[in-house]
Amino acid sequence: MTGHSEHVLPIELLPDSAEVGSDGQLLIGGCDLADLAEQYGTPLFVYDEDQLRSRCREAVDAFGDGVAYATKAFLCRAMARLAHEEGMHLDVASGGELHVALSAGVPAERIVLHGNNKSDDELNRARSAGVGRIVVDSFDELDRLERLHAADGVVPKVLLRITPGVEAHTHEFVMTGQDDSKFGFGLNVGDAARAVERAQASPAVELVGLHAHIGSQVFVAGFFEQAVEALAPFVNECGLPELSIGGGIGVAYVEGEQAPSITEWGSVVRRAVEAAGITARVSAEPGRSIAAAAAVTVYRVGTVKEVPGIRTFVACDGGFIDNPRPALYGSGYETFLPRAITAPRTETVRLVGKHCESGDILVAEARVPEGLVVGDLIATPVTGAYGRSMGSNYNLLPRPAVVFVSGGRARLVIRRETDEDLLATDVG
Repeated sequence: MTGHSEHVLPIELLPDSAEVGSDGQLLIGGCDLADLAEQYGTPLFVYDEDQLRSRCREAVDAFGDGVAYATKAFLCRAMARLAHEEGMHLDVASGGELHVALSAGVPAERIVLHGNNKSDDELNRARSAGVGRIVVDSFDELDRLERLHAADGVVPKVLLRITPGVEAHTHEFVMTGQDDSKFGFGLNVGDAARAVERAQASPAVELVGLHAHIGSQVFVAGFFEQAVEALAPFVNECGLPELSIGGGIGVAYVEGEQAPSITEWGSVVRRAVEAAGITARVSAEPGRSIAAAAAVTVYRVGTVKEVPGIRTFVACDGGFIDNPRPALYGSGYETFLPRAITAPRTETVRLVGKHCESGDILVAEARVPEGLVVGDLIATPVTGAYGRSMGSNYNLLPRPAVVFVSGGRARLVIRRETDEDLLATDVG
């Protein structure tokens, strides 16, 4: 292991309920991570349930009724029920996410359906269930809705997704508001105006508003102000009663990063809306800012391999099947040992997974305390969004379990997959 200056893990990267136990170990929701790993195995996602609820309530306070949790960040029935119980609507982006939300008992009228290429089946399921809003993304989708309407006469309420021509400073793979985007109707090229005209004349839809989303992991709330300014003349001209600003506000993942809170984001959007004279009801779709910082992922170290003069590789029992973000986006994470949460992290290693890819790197420059050994638990914070939800079964490894913790108790909300689960769809 190579030396590094002292770095104690910043407490602000841990869930709200994090505390140090009597032996220097980390507790979340009053639960010892080592005990959770023993009971539920590793890798393991551990969510602070009280923090999830707190962030949902903050979103409702910031944006009012209509604000929707973006389920793509993390979804299971327990999460869907939690967001609904705390007053949020749910934003789903596929028939599968819709199915889970409905299975959790979320009323269809509190669900918003997204997607840039919704199938006839997905649109039919949403229309039959009576979802509150369908966010229409293309002229082809309007064609599909009109064809379906001719068969059954159902008229859903819709928003039109508009691309405002704002390039948020984030990874190019998660920029969505620029003119060159697969999403929505371009404002600058005139498609937005044509879409409004067509939707208002169509018997197949009831146009109630507009939607814009400029990207994900946006650290500067001012980009949303730019989006509102760009949209304002068009929004005011249309005179529709609803406007969704989408989601995308960033969260801090590593030491030194800072991001606006949901409350700060809401304040920026409200001020921009008022300054632009927009009278539509404004809502949003936070996902990452609800779920990300509420969770940590716990792994067990299986191999420590020192390459003299180069680096030390620490291999854990997970990898990019439970967190593909580093491989996809080069995303950074911190590391810590749950048994010694306040110990100075004086060593630098490369935390890797167990998959057959050299790119299976979880943390390229992982800081850890001295004395890391095979069998230790090692964890990464801020993994509650786009880890489990973007996971896979590469190398036919089962996906991890998920537990919610609160008040000293843990409840299993997604069980660990088994080898038999890997055969569930194999018809041989």
